[in-house]
Parts: sequence; C-alpha cells; structure tokens
Amino acid sequence: MATALVIENDPTDDLRRLGEWLTEAGLDLSVTRPHAGDALPADLDGYAALVVLGGDQQAYPYADGAPGASWFPAVEGLLRKAVRHRVPTLGVCLGAQLLATAHAGTVERSPSGPEVGPAVVGRRDAAEFDPLFRYVPLIPDVLQWHADEITELPASATLLAASTRYPHQAFRLGDRAWGLQFHIECDTAMIAQWATDSTLLAELGYDPQLVITACNAVMADVEEVWQPFAARFAALALGELDDSGPRPSLPLLGH
Repeated sequence: MATALVIENDPTDDLRRLGEWLTEAGLDLSVTRPHAGDALPADLDGYAALVVLGGDQQAYPYADGAPGASWFPAVEGLLRKAVRHRVPTLGVCLGAQLLATAHAGTVERSPSGPEVGPAVVGRRDAAEFDPLFRYVPLIPDVLQWHADEITELPASATLLAASTRYPHQAFRLGDRAWGLQFHIECDTAMIAQWATDSTLLAELGYDPQLVITACNAVMADVEEVWQPFAARFAALALGELDDSGPRPSLPLLGH
C-alpha cells in the first residue's frame, strides 16, 4: 500500500474527514506531529504523497525574522522537494500558504480581514485542464477560517479558484502539487472547537453558535464536492488516475 506523509501543524486541525476519504481511496497515512515534538524526515523517499494541514500559526516570519513555527523551514524544504520530484502534494489553508512561501510567493495578514464560515469559491478557466479540479463544480462549497492571505502566488503557479475578496483560493505548482486556502477536512466538532473563545469571531462580531450551525448546514455539500477530489488525489498518488476521458464541454470564459 502506498503511504502519504501527513504533516499536522496544530493539534486542533487534524485530518478528520479528509483522512477518511484518503484511506477509503486506498492510501495509507503516516501522520507526523512536529507541534508535539515529532521529527520531520529529511526527504520524501518511500512516500507516495505529501499532505500539509492547517494551523493557527503564520506562514511568514515574525518581525525579528523567526519563522512562524520552528519546524516551518523544514516543511518548506519538503514542499520544494515534493514539487521538484513530482510527489503528489496537497496543502490545506496554512499548508497552502507554506506551499506558496516555499516557492517565493507572498503571505501576509489579509487587508480584507478574516474570512470565517461557509462560503463558495469560483473555479477559474485553468481548472478545465487540471486533473483534480476539472470535475469540481464551477462554484463549489467550502469552509473558511483564516486571517492571513496569499497575496502573491509563486511565479510558476496556476490559479484554479478565486473569490471576490480573496483572489488566490486554490492553485497548482508543477503538475502534482495543489494548495487550497479553504478547508475541506473539517467536521462540525472541529468547527465547534475552533469557535470556542475564537479571536477571529470576536473580531468579526460573529455569534459562535450561529457560525457552527451555518457550517454544519453545508457539511454534506462540502463532502459531495471534495470527497471525489480527495479520491482523485489518492488515485494520482497510487498511479491509478485515469485522466484520459473526454473533457467537459463547458465554454471557457472570454472565449
């Protein structure tokens, strides 16, 4: 069985439903928790995929030059190796931001303010030719929980999804590394944990219970979109992805 290395950056953001979808699709998962003292491997030898999860830290250095977490330089090194060696890679929220910063993209506190709760993003034209995003609906449901933003993508990145306030919602580097600014792994219990004494909700003036209820209402819709996406990612890692079928016939915007 092929094994994916999973880097958990924060104990409150684990694999949850994404882990279930990946294992159901045939991937074995090796979870490393550097926040708890686990050592990161020096390279990705023996791993069929890399998944980097979210967290409360910032992807960019502090004012004194210190990284957002002591292990982030090592994570960025693994992300660069993954792209260089074409190891299927998925970064979620903070993981997507680290994928960007590892390749000279820019992440900073969002001038648009925090984005929290259920939302939709818009698929871009390039998604039509992406092996994972080509089957994602034009306006998929997602869950948002972030205050930082990828303000500049790496020069070689392909933008796959955007929204009005946050233009860089999903992107690809090379042909096998994807970054998602939004969350697809959460269940309602995770959202409820995040909502407890949340500084983001306080900043926005949101009622925590209303946010939990709103997120819970879209869980089935999120799963409908992103479980097949996760299964296709697993198939790519397993060498089983069949992308030879007919392309969708929807017209491209501007053509």
